[in-house]
Order: sequence, then C-alpha cells, then structure tokens
Amino acid sequence: MTRTLSILAEDHPGVLMRIAGLIFRRGYNIRSLSVGHTHLDGISRFTIVVDADRRDIAPLMGQLSKLVEVLEVLELRGDRMVERRIALVKVACPVDMRDQILRIGQVFHCRVVDLGQEAVTFEVTGEPQKIEACVKAMRPYGILEVASSGSVGMTRADLDVAEESVPHLVLAC
Repeated sequence: MTRTLSILAEDHPGVLMRIAGLIFRRGYNIRSLSVGHTHLDGISRFTIVVDADRRDIAPLMGQLSKLVEVLEVLELRGDRMVERRIALVKVACPVDMRDQILRIGQVFHCRVVDLGQEAVTFEVTGEPQKIEACVKAMRPYGILEVASSGSVGMTRADLDVAEESVPHLVLAC
C-alpha cells in the first residue's frame, strides 16, 4: 500500500539526502518525490509517496520528525488531501490520425505543448489515476516518450471548521 507524506523542512543543503537516506535505510521504496519552495522564506515542502503498511508509517514519521531541519510531518490520506501530477506525453501523430489523437487529448483536458510533422506532445495534469488513464488511451497510437513529475499534495481546506481550530505553523527563529 502506498502512503503519501507531506514534510515541511528548512531549505538547507543536504536536507533532501538526509530525508531520502532515512527512508532508504528503513527499507522503504520511494515511489514519488517532489520538492518545492513554500510561501514561507527558507521552507520547502517535500511530498513523498512510499510503499508502507499502516503500522509502519507512524514510526517512519516519528523518525523523520526527529531530523533537525524537519518542522512538520503529515500523512495525507484519502478525501482529506489534494494530489496532483503533471506529465508530458509524446505520441506518434501522422497527419491522417491527427484529429482523432487531438480529440483524445481533449477528453483528458490535455494541452498541446508541441506539434510536429509526425508527433504531438501533450501536457496532462491531475490525479495520478487520470495521468495513467490518459497514457493508456494514447498507447494504441504509439507513445514515443513520457516524462512525469512526482506527486504534489496537501491537506484539503475545511471550510466548515471555525478559524480558532485551524492549526497554524509556528517557526522558531
């Protein structure tokens, strides 16, 4: 079973290696890893998808939270999370098949980012299942190349919660 972790950490050299190394040393496979700056200066968000059982994830999260630069570790779950990926899919596209292939791209709300004589490159964003379905639909036409990002995710906004109960991130300076 895969588990998605969201980790806020200080943006220092070597933090990625310490986080990935800890996960590796504990024997977990990283299926996806994305890192990017947050709205807070000097803080990055790591979204990591790992193969782990329910009973294994809590100890891993505890070990990650002990790393000096790590500020917060959350497990993102089910309908309480928003998760997206982006993929570039290059498909063989001879002129006589172009309309049909472009219509399939429209079904998946793809954006054409490159169009040549014999190929078209689509940008598709969404949940991992949508990306997989798009690639599967394009496969019969001849996929030439796929490049995909890792998952990025965060907890959903809960508009029914009173503001007083919303947790705030407090950073020590």
